[in-house]
Amino acid sequence: MEYRSFNQAMKERFGCKVYKLALDGGLTCPNRDGTLGTRGCIFCSSAGSGEFSAPARGDIPKQLAQAKARVEQKNKGGKYIAYFQSFTNTYGPLPYLEAIFRQAMAPEDVAALSIGTRPDCLPPAVVELLQTLSREKPVWVELGLQTIHLETARYIRRGYDLAVYDDAVRRLKSAGLEIITHVILGLPGETRVDMVETARYVGRAGGDGIKLQLLHVLEGTDLARDYRAGKVPVLSLEEYISILEDCLAVLPPDMVIHRLTGDGAKRDLLAPLWSGDKKRVLNAIRTAFQRDNVRQGSRYLPQEKLDTGSIPVNKTGGNNHDQN
Repeated sequence: MEYRSFNQAMKERFGCKVYKLALDGGLTCPNRDGTLGTRGCIFCSSAGSGEFSAPARGDIPKQLAQAKARVEQKNKGGKYIAYFQSFTNTYGPLPYLEAIFRQAMAPEDVAALSIGTRPDCLPPAVVELLQTLSREKPVWVELGLQTIHLETARYIRRGYDLAVYDDAVRRLKSAGLEIITHVILGLPGETRVDMVETARYVGRAGGDGIKLQLLHVLEGTDLARDYRAGKVPVLSLEEYISILEDCLAVLPPDMVIHRLTGDGAKRDLLAPLWSGDKKRVLNAIRTAFQRDNVRQGSRYLPQEKLDTGSIPVNKTGGNNHDQN
């Protein structure tokens, strides 16, 4: 079993265990404030995927203290990643963004800043700010891509074309910033081939890391409505692990795998219920990877490095926020 795990990469880089501290910057999203839509992406909860961030919304020092308190027994002497997770964390006034980012980076034991956002919310002034901050500590930009496929992107109400992602990757890399791309496996209507194509595209695009996450259905989302109507099949644990193995095979061997699964708050989880037992899921993944001798990059061809915009794969994920 060989893959470049987050824990392995962080120990090599920082020399110790590193934990992410989920933060809420008090921001919103163009898919919620009326710019593109008002209901968010179809799978997104009212917390903007930030269920595990500290409760003191907008008060960054207090959130950091609360988040550290939850893991300090497991991370004695370790370092942290300040992770702006909820909603779209480059979608706000520049002075405010600079203030909250600097507050998050200030503690000595914070090794890096990670910012979850959308590729269409990275104007030049924001990229310049992030570049400036990266001269002090590493800055990672986490882009919510989810899929490269047109029909799926419309269904989930992503609200931007794939070319926007390509452009964001180019500009961020030119600024010397690190990129982590979020991909959801198990989106309705997608085959195994579709999911692996998305992983392959992300691997070719030039980013530094990837988060592979299971589609889970949460109460209060529009996806929950479709699930109850029988429109959303969910993967079994065995199916999910098999797809994970295929995705890892087509990724560059040096790409950091920041996540192999994902779980929502158990109180809101509708399906698949097996995903609520995180320990069992991770053990099953580890066992299967060892059994199948999984090797990240075993089917990755370096000469296929992507010239973004040149691969004719269902490339555009247009704005269709009125759907559903």
